[in-house]
Amino acid sequence: MSEANKVPSPWVERFASLIPKGGLVLDLACGSGRHSRYLSAMGYRILAVDIDVSRVEDLSQRENVEVMKADLEAGDWPFSGHYFEGIVVTNYLHRPNLPRLVESLAPGGVLIYETFAKGNEKLGGPSNPDFLLNPAELLDAFAPRLTIVAYEHTIEDVPTPALRQRICAVNASDP
Repeated sequence: MSEANKVPSPWVERFASLIPKGGLVLDLACGSGRHSRYLSAMGYRILAVDIDVSRVEDLSQRENVEVMKADLEAGDWPFSGHYFEGIVVTNYLHRPNLPRLVESLAPGGVLIYETFAKGNEKLGGPSNPDFLLNPAELLDAFAPRLTIVAYEHTIEDVPTPALRQRICAVNASDP
């Protein structure tokens, strides 16, 4: 695992403490599990989900982590009727799932999301427009139903040049 795949995103680190203590966190499209590892160490219960769980199988040895293999782009949403105190998504975009994230966020739950934005194709991958957010797309997707804590549309240089959108939002609705 490369060093970049071990270190949690600074955005996730910045807002993780907003997730209710001991809550269940969905690490969606968890990849190498860097956020599952980080949040598990903070005492959260984790559901680490990806289409390929080979890089996170060791996490199933942790008492507070469940690993689930799922194709998040085919079939039914596997979390219907389940609610999470935290949902973390990084470097992944499948637009039909955006409203489902809101539906799966428990009252008081925290969504931490970041991925690549249009313009990133000039800096490197990904360059497919299906995987690049439109300007303010995260705000448009989540502001109507969640309380926005922070939002960025920014260029970064570390670990590699990239154009990203980031949002942290809370489900302030009553149960």
